[in-house]
Amino acid sequence: MIISSSASQTPRLRLAVLLLAAGEGSRLGSIPKGLLKKDGDTLLRRFCLATKLLKPVEFVVVSGFHAEVIEAELNQITADGLISLAIARNPNPQQGQSSSIRLGLEALKSEFDVLLITLSDLSEIGLLEISTLLEEFSRRTEGQEIVLPMVNGQRGNPVLFSAKAIANILSEPEMVCRPYMDIHPSQVRSMVTLNSAYILDVDTQEDVQKLGLSFN
Repeated sequence: MIISSSASQTPRLRLAVLLLAAGEGSRLGSIPKGLLKKDGDTLLRRFCLATKLLKPVEFVVVSGFHAEVIEAELNQITADGLISLAIARNPNPQQGQSSSIRLGLEALKSEFDVLLITLSDLSEIGLLEISTLLEEFSRRTEGQEIVLPMVNGQRGNPVLFSAKAIANILSEPEMVCRPYMDIHPSQVRSMVTLNSAYILDVDTQEDVQKLGLSFN
């Protein structure tokens, strides 16, 4: 059974967003990667600008390491009227990304159809990439609850999860997205693409230079 085969129905989906910005950036010398700049704007601001056009029903950002400076930028983004967002601070970010994901999922309060989970250092993700994922979500077949971009066999980000999948994850204590996907592969719809934006995160100084980013 095809749930929806028309991309034109995508805007009617109630979209929620979970942005992970709790990392230490240890391989870059402990810097907040979401504050790296491209074309004059921080990666956090660029993502918020792209997402604003999709009118999400909820937008949650998880901070952790570098919480003060990350939250200052998020508060400025809100004050500038770009997008309404909520901040969930991970008190134990040293426990790893899974703790931030679980905290973010538990912070969601709105009813939504699809949740986009993304990282703060994906400098090339914009409206096109998000819209393409949402179109793929609208084409999923019965039993498929997750859309995962795949570039040359490599898992990418962001990833989309249906409300049903998120409810299932939250029903299991300490469960998070990656192990859930591994346990339920039949629920995952792979979106095979040549668009490298889905895998271009920032881990090294070479990545910073290659992607045209700066620290100020």
